[in-house]
Amino acid sequence: MLPTMNSRFPVRVYYEDTDAAGVVYYANYLKFMERARTEWLRELGYEQTQLAQEQGLAFVARSIAVEYLKPARLDDLLEVVSRIDSASRAQIVFNQQVERAGELLVTSRIQIVCVDPVRGRVSTMPHAIHDKFKALIGPGN
Repeated sequence: MLPTMNSRFPVRVYYEDTDAAGVVYYANYLKFMERARTEWLRELGYEQTQLAQEQGLAFVARSIAVEYLKPARLDDLLEVVSRIDSASRAQIVFNQQVERAGELLVTSRIQIVCVDPVRGRVSTMPHAIHDKFKALIGPGN
């Protein structure tokens, strides 16, 4: 299956994902979005451990803005929708949202940077990976 401009990743809400009020704890949405980005990278043919070991690179979050619109609850089936807004050789900006049956619950904008995991410094990603990300940027972005 070829990656598309929008990636859709299903997530079921488990008891461990909820807080004392019975709704998804706010930080767990970040975990859901991380899983969605990781699986999209896997669809592109790259695994995080392989990139670190063979290419000497890792992707880390630099900044994030999140808006929580509506709560999700235990047993809800959610979908994380991811889109790439921009990609340079050193960073990728994602827009991600969490939906429940098409209803928008959470929106986010996440800046991910490419780093050398040994030196802990910003690095550039190989052209092949960058080209794949660029190809996934939608029209008008």
